Amino acid sequence: MPITFSEEELNDLLWAWAAITLAFAIVLTVRGAGLGFTANLIVTGLTVGIAFLFHELGHKIVAQKYGCWAEFRKFTLGLILALAMSFMGFIIAAPGAVMISGFISREQNGKIAVAGPLVNIGLAILFFMTGIFLPQIIGELPALLGQIVFYGFFINAWLALFNMIPFPPLDGSKVMAWSFPVWLGTAALAGFMVFFM
Repeated sequence: MPITFSEEELNDLLWAWAAITLAFAIVLTVRGAGLGFTANLIVTGLTVGIAFLFHELGHKIVAQKYGCWAEFRKFTLGLILALAMSFMGFIIAAPGAVMISGFISREQNGKIAVAGPLVNIGLAILFFMTGIFLPQIIGELPALLGQIVFYGFFINAWLALFNMIPFPPLDGSKVMAWSFPVWLGTAALAGFMVFFM
């Protein structure tokens, strides 16, 4: 079954990506981190924005593979709150979610749920390996690229770990309802990445 996107979904994804990117760029700038607002906007667009976007696409692709209707819908109030709070130096982000309709088993629901965090773990590993091997090829990383690599790793690892908290509506509750070993393995790997890598 081909993966499909409606015009409304693409619009919602774009708005959510833009708002989350802007909110995190504001937070970094307010806290005096990074290389200035423009650089922070580039960094967050390529790290936080991609982490969020690919997380949601992970859910969508697996759900559609199971024959479900699955589309992302932005949560406008959540995006407004994220932007408003960013000026105070912190964010509670609720950009939206993939809405799913169709009959699925507990196992399928668990696999749909774990897809998002697994995508983030994969991206975190990719950023981590880039941080190890790219300097061996080009030498010391330019400051902007170094920040992209650092935030790309950390944000993806943290997002995977956060989403594995086993309380609704987070992904971890659905994964644990399906398979405790899968939940434990995914949460442990994400936790190791956040705290020990």
